[in-house]
Amino acid sequence: MDLPEDLPRREFCKAAVAAGGASALSACLGRAPRAKNPVPSGVEDPSTLPDRQYAWNDRVRTDDRGNTALPRHQTLLYLTLDRSGPPTTGDRETVETALRTLDRAYERSNEGLVYSIAYSPSYFERFDADLPEDIDLPQPRRLSPFEEPTLDTQDALLHLASDRADALLEAEEALTGERSEANGITVETKLTAAMTVDDRRTGFVGAGMPAERQHGLNGVPDSNPVPEESPLFMGFKAGFAGNQATEDYVTIDSGPFAGGTTKHVANIRQRLDDWYVEQDYDERVMEMFSPAHAENGLVSGVGANLGADSGIDEFVDAIREHASEYGRVGHAQKAARANRDEAGNVRLLRRHFESTDDDIASLHFPSLQRGITAFEEVREAMNGQDLTDNPAIRQRVNNGILEYIFTEHRGNFLVVPRRHRALPTPRPA
Repeated sequence: MDLPEDLPRREFCKAAVAAGGASALSACLGRAPRAKNPVPSGVEDPSTLPDRQYAWNDRVRTDDRGNTALPRHQTLLYLTLDRSGPPTTGDRETVETALRTLDRAYERSNEGLVYSIAYSPSYFERFDADLPEDIDLPQPRRLSPFEEPTLDTQDALLHLASDRADALLEAEEALTGERSEANGITVETKLTAAMTVDDRRTGFVGAGMPAERQHGLNGVPDSNPVPEESPLFMGFKAGFAGNQATEDYVTIDSGPFAGGTTKHVANIRQRLDDWYVEQDYDERVMEMFSPAHAENGLVSGVGANLGADSGIDEFVDAIREHASEYGRVGHAQKAARANRDEAGNVRLLRRHFESTDDDIASLHFPSLQRGITAFEEVREAMNGQDLTDNPAIRQRVNNGILEYIFTEHRGNFLVVPRRHRALPTPRPA
């Protein structure tokens, strides 16, 4: 791996995560020697950790408004079991031992490592028994008439995240057998003794990070318009606490997988020339939030002034009125129509982050919910097909942000509770 030495340290480490491998880790450690900046260690007894693998919110940073700040560096490893049929007891022991190494090596925090492993419908089809009827985990599918995604049907998804690029790279190297130690803890066995990494995808999130990576990136105009303070390529904040489901809300609360949740992950390519060149700032606000957000001057800059709530609920019922008056509707406005239950609770917990894999501006979109149907219903509302009876609103034009995003991959997974994380059966005791 050959990384330019003149890159700023933050950009250098982000590029190292994208590249991966032992040389990337070595280069990253060369920029930030571990002795001067140690990574906090994990727990001696991993059984003391929470059973909910995805319970990250109290282990990562929050901003001054109470919004969760996801770890800056993220890696998705799509895994396939190295045999046909169900896993063996030995396979389970291998996976559990490998994951326990991470638990002992790294503090469960943004300064150490947070992670979860989840299993696909295809994995559970290896067994004769079916999943419990109340587990809503269908095979992934197209969720709009204009997309042709590759469907991710690998057995498992391991999601790793940290503010420390060196910790993230080192953990991956330990899992794949490239290192004999992880943060001073001996690696007893590698995860890849039982599973193969079918695909590796990386990303990042945080103010300034997209702007640093926009230069020469496929999908971003040559004028480099992404604002310095934006955490996302499209120039606005997202994931406001008031517009997110709580971790409690998305938790499966009964049955053998109580303490788990479902996870949908989409990979979305972004094509932002028209977003930044043809649209002015107010038009971008209209299409990201709602026309009323622009008309009333509710958004300033990247939207940090909105605090912990985008205020979108106030304008959901006015969507047809806005379509007639302004000739366009907002992305958040459309999705919110299906993203509230009867009591007004938000249904999805979204943890999306950006990517420059293959030098393309893209977005990884993990979403947690009790059942995959909830995600599919929100996506249907986001499609806005019901609004195209207005001649100004077409399937992808003036219809939120659909004109600028293209779904490349979709996958569905069950994030099992920690007690069942090592290659579970569909009906664990």
